[in-house]
This record gives sequence, structure tokens and C-alpha cells, in this order.
Amino acid sequence: MKILVIGTIEQQNEFRVKKLPDASEVFFLSDPGQINMVPSAFTIFDLGFEPDSERIKLLASINKPVFINSVINSLKGLHLPDNFIRINAWPGFFERSVTEVAIGYREQEQSVQTVFQLLQWPFQIVPDTPGMISARVISMIINEAYFALGEGVSTKKEIDVAMKLGTNYPLGPFEWCEKIGYSNIYKLLLKLSATNERYAIAPLLIKEVQSNENILWR
Repeated sequence: MKILVIGTIEQQNEFRVKKLPDASEVFFLSDPGQINMVPSAFTIFDLGFEPDSERIKLLASINKPVFINSVINSLKGLHLPDNFIRINAWPGFFERSVTEVAIGYREQEQSVQTVFQLLQWPFQIVPDTPGMISARVISMIINEAYFALGEGVSTKKEIDVAMKLGTNYPLGPFEWCEKIGYSNIYKLLLKLSATNERYAIAPLLIKEVQSNENILWR
């Protein structure tokens, strides 16, 4: 089975952590424009997906399942073609044993089952909503941690330690935020808070994003 993976070096390395059947051939690209230079693949994983029209048009022209790393934006929200399927490939999430998958149409479920059974990867189909499930939960935990930090409850280090020891989380909320990326957390909370005020972004998190992710403020 030939698999095409599009993404940064870091994203490619995270894909390599996933176990694959012995007969698999994986082709890695950093530039989606080079797709036509790779032998026809059974499926495509676009880990660096951006919803620009040229990229969507290029991937839509390939009559294969295309799994896109689109945690914040839903398939229906972006009006994506029928061969696009969402996965949660945020840093730290894709390497987990179970992959979160969101479909826009019931007919896509068969494609998901076929691909993931061949890959021998456990998966869970989740609603096609911003944040899916785990990213939505983690972003909320991070946001609450920033509210606590802003109120002087404790320090970042102490809150991280408390969450790891008290809940057995692999990372504390501030460690998660740094690993996932401040802009990813900010953008997800911004989208969620547009329809639900309980996701209102903590002022201290906004300040942190401004100092760490200048790209958001251009």
C-alpha cells in the first residue's frame, strides 16, 4: 500500500512514530505542489493542510481519500470536497494509539474503515465540529489554567505538576499549550467562543499568544 504524507519535517517524524504494515510504502512531501511527481498513492495524509483554494483544488482532483489535519475547521464549514476527511494530527495527538476522525457524510465511513483497517490503526469517528473532542477538552483545560494563573492561584510549573500528579495527565496544561502551539489553542478557542461564551479566552492567554505568535497579529 502506497501512502503519501504531506507536512513539515516535524509532522513527518510524528507520522513515522505510527506503526505501519510491512508492505507499506510511504512517500513524504513538504510541498503539495509535488504530488504529481509521486507514484499514485492509495491514500493521502495532508498533515500541513491549509484551506487555500489551490491546495483544495489540487487534493480534490485526486480520486483517493485525503485525510487532512484540520482540527479547528470542520468539513462542512469549509465546504470541502467529498474525498476530504478530517483527522486530529496536532502535535502530541496524532502519535496516540487511537486516531480521531471526522467525516462530513455517512458514505465516507466506509473509506475510513478500509484505510484504517489496512493500516491496522485504531480510530474513533467523532462529530464534524471545531476541535473534535480531545482538542476541545484540552484547549478548555489550558484556558482554565490561564484563568487560574491570572488570578494568582499558583505558578505555571506548580499547576503543571498538580495536573500531572492529580489527574495522571502526560503533560500539564502549559506544557500542552507549548507543545500544541499557542496559535492553535487561541484560534480554536476563538472559534468556539463565537457561539459559546464559556470558551471566552483568558486575558493572560491572549497576552501570551501576542508575545509568542506574532503571525496572528499581522
